[in-house]
Amino acid sequence: MPILQEFIHKLEVAGGMRYLKIGLAVLAILGVITLYNIQSFKNMATQEAMDSAQLARNIAERKGYTTSFVRPFSMYLFKRHNEMAPNAVDKRLADLTEIKNLQPDLSNPPVYPIVLAGLMKVLPFDYVISAKPKIFWSSKGEFWRYQPDFLISVFNQLLFFGAIVAFYYLAKRFFDARVALTSAVLLFGAEVFWRFSVSGLSTILLFLIFIGVVWCLVLAEEEGREMKRGMAVLVGLAVAAGLLTGMGGLTRYSFGWLILPVLVFFALFGGQSRWLLALAALVAFAVVFTPWVVRNELISGTPFGTAGYSIFATTGVFPEYKLERSFVPDFAFGGNIWMKIFTQKLLGNSKDILQNEFPRLGGNWIGAFFLVGLLVGFANVTASRIRYFLLMCLAVLLAAQALGHPQLSEDSEPINPAKILLLASPLVLLYGVSFFYLLLDQIYLPIRELRYVIIGAFCVIACLPMLFALLPSRTRTPLSYPPNHPPSIQRAANYAKPDELTMSDVPWAMAWYGQRQCVWLTPKIQPDFSDINDLQKPVNVLYLTSITLDSRIITDWLRVPESWPPIIFETMQFITQRDANGQDAWPKHVDLKIRPLNESSQSGADGKTLNYNLGAQGPRIAYLPFHYWQRGWPEFIVLTTRGNPANE
Repeated sequence: MPILQEFIHKLEVAGGMRYLKIGLAVLAILGVITLYNIQSFKNMATQEAMDSAQLARNIAERKGYTTSFVRPFSMYLFKRHNEMAPNAVDKRLADLTEIKNLQPDLSNPPVYPIVLAGLMKVLPFDYVISAKPKIFWSSKGEFWRYQPDFLISVFNQLLFFGAIVAFYYLAKRFFDARVALTSAVLLFGAEVFWRFSVSGLSTILLFLIFIGVVWCLVLAEEEGREMKRGMAVLVGLAVAAGLLTGMGGLTRYSFGWLILPVLVFFALFGGQSRWLLALAALVAFAVVFTPWVVRNELISGTPFGTAGYSIFATTGVFPEYKLERSFVPDFAFGGNIWMKIFTQKLLGNSKDILQNEFPRLGGNWIGAFFLVGLLVGFANVTASRIRYFLLMCLAVLLAAQALGHPQLSEDSEPINPAKILLLASPLVLLYGVSFFYLLLDQIYLPIRELRYVIIGAFCVIACLPMLFALLPSRTRTPLSYPPNHPPSIQRAANYAKPDELTMSDVPWAMAWYGQRQCVWLTPKIQPDFSDINDLQKPVNVLYLTSITLDSRIITDWLRVPESWPPIIFETMQFITQRDANGQDAWPKHVDLKIRPLNESSQSGADGKTLNYNLGAQGPRIAYLPFHYWQRGWPEFIVLTTRGNPANE
């Protein structure tokens, strides 16, 4: 009994109640984390997530900054650049396109893959799916969760929690503790950020970097007004802001545009040293960013690789993935057409963003409080000035998201890497909550406890999507299928040796889950496939998913007779093939004839020959090199050059 009495005394008198509350809060947070990962975790579903992961693995395995995901457009950029070299005439086509070995990556900035590579060095990543079912990773004897995907999602969740802590202390510098705590709770309960944390994308890392930039601006603004620690500290904060912005730009190129609001902020609120601070931030940004641009120029002749052409993607000239899958893209259009493309993409996508995403800034409907709260002034000078910075960021991020809008952002709605406007959500949330409390303080309540009821209802309603995500559901699954099914991809990849080439309509998944070099499915069999298979590197596995099997009949099948869907029809004639005992045996032996190029398929509307391929025109093979149809139909089609896995 004395022990119990002493414990109660500590709780009531000695400040133990505070530790009890903290302990209960920690347990609640751990409970939410565990429940969310059990109920709502999903294996990677986006192209960029798997692309970054396989690139990180190559770095961790000391293969350099090379990629197993080969884009035809990157082959074009390498070929165009390498042809300018003095000894280009003596090189084979495979050397010019850099496809002979692992290709240097031209699509991803380096920070996030390098961070993941460090994680892969520290944690025990198990890339090969075990045939023996394991607890948590399997369900009812079947594959359920991919361990590397889960480890990456947990790492991103740790970054998310770190960002929440930094955000909480930032909010306390602007407003009182109640606004800071409520904002942090709502950020923790914003389901959209949790979905990004398990997506494998770099968004959460960018989220943390953005908060770091804001911290630098807040401290620099306060120091510029009060000058407590001297000019050296002030310049150091400006340098830190530039360095962090540069790191963000090397995590996602579009983030680099935020250097403009940073420079304007220093120019407006930097005091007597405003131009020195702006220059220091710009120089720091350039020191971080320039070496990577130089690297890209040296190996491809472009400052940002394939990402530098994203403005042309998803336009009338290059719809959907046409640009990234093009071997010889046609950029021969005048300046007026270029400006028309630029204007149409900017205005069209901006309209969609303003209608669909702006009202949900802050992770939920609290963004509406922010918009109305713009009419209210603040007594805190720093809070007022950072709000100007936020408005500049929203304008810049809106333009960057509209112009850089890729096809993958449509294929992976609502969680996709193009949504960089979401990075400003913490500040939008903070100002929205501050306006909510401003309104609440104006309301007369006869009972004081009603305030807590209103605040609680406000938080619960804002966090409803997160609460629903924690509820059990029989239809929810961690599989991102279709089209990605890691065990099936690994089985298909085993029919190629580690140094051999494969081809698929999900090359990012083949590169990540299958650990094989994979080129994106060519738009046409002839001449595109022949250029790769005959002149550069043989293709040993063809893996087609629902992306191709469920494609549009008229547009993708009948109007493009040289495309891949007709091969599917030809494959079907072997579906009834049986073994000597009359059983449905796999693999099936197939002979798939290629339709030769004719005059109409080689000529354009003006009668001129169209130079589609990288090499010479005309068919060089009568049959596809794949003579074995492996098990998997109708979910997917696997065609291979060998009947048994390469390791047998």
